[in-house]
Amino acid sequence: MLKSITERLRGVSFVRTILPIMAIIAIIVTAFIVLSGQPDRSEEEPEISPPKATAAFGNADSVAGSGLVEPSSEVIDIGTSLAGIVTKVFVTPGDQVNAGAPLFLVDDRAIRAQIQEATASIARAKAARDTARALLATARQQSALYSGIEDERAVSKQEVIDRSGAVRTARAQLAQAEAEIRSADAARARATTDLNRLTVRAPITAEILSVNIRPGEYANPGGQQGGGSEPYMEIGTTDPLHIRIDIDENEIGRVQLGTDVVISPRGEANRRIQAQFVRAEPLVTPKTSLTNAATERVDVRVLQLIYRIPADQGLFVGQQVDAFVRAKTGENFSAEQAGDSQ
Repeated sequence: MLKSITERLRGVSFVRTILPIMAIIAIIVTAFIVLSGQPDRSEEEPEISPPKATAAFGNADSVAGSGLVEPSSEVIDIGTSLAGIVTKVFVTPGDQVNAGAPLFLVDDRAIRAQIQEATASIARAKAARDTARALLATARQQSALYSGIEDERAVSKQEVIDRSGAVRTARAQLAQAEAEIRSADAARARATTDLNRLTVRAPITAEILSVNIRPGEYANPGGQQGGGSEPYMEIGTTDPLHIRIDIDENEIGRVQLGTDVVISPRGEANRRIQAQFVRAEPLVTPKTSLTNAATERVDVRVLQLIYRIPADQGLFVGQQVDAFVRAKTGENFSAEQAGDSQ
């Protein structure tokens, strides 16, 4: 009995003293591990300060917008009007081509066979025409011979009628042969036109911006197969280059139209390029040119301003730039308000 009481006392002592101490030690160890694993959140000054945009027009106010470099002709998407396998591509990106220069060729063997067939039809129809002309000449001579006989008893009326009928038949055969010649000529002309259309040519003097078709691929008149959105080729006039700037509709009233713009290529905030005003697009459109900035709004409409970039600035088509358009001064606003009130 004494031994049983001793064991009970030992059990109570373990639960009341040792177990709580072990729990406290475990809590302390867990807290230390958690605290030691926290990242360093202390703030320090950067070793190199990031570039900051300076004022575009000195102390004058400006309206900021994003821009996209484009050809002065805008980007022209090249397609084909006839389907077929591409047999040859004549250009590569960066090539300068003149208007009418070949860009790529679609398989033309079937069209050339149609031209040969139409040429043979023309030759056959011309031979039929020559035969009809000879028959007509013979029929006319026979008809004249019978008509010149004064004695009606020498020739029956049936023979006279037959000779007259032969003349009419020969005329009809000649007309049919000439119609077949015209039809064959038209078929050959149509095939020749299609043959020329199989060679896709540059509509203007421009630079090749991209080539998305290769020999052996199928060219579809409606665009790339499988819902592809890329055109077969993209070309444009890159001398000079233009820049298309989007101005938020909320800022349109502040823009001073007709003045030059200052642009900075992305990643070169301290670089300043002055571009010349060309025109303002008359239609305010939904914003489609996105910069992928976290704060960018996409549910807005924008006014698009077109400016001409000076030559040899090292910019490329499709490059994004930051633009600063001169804002209207207080005098401009006062004059406009006065005009509106009148």
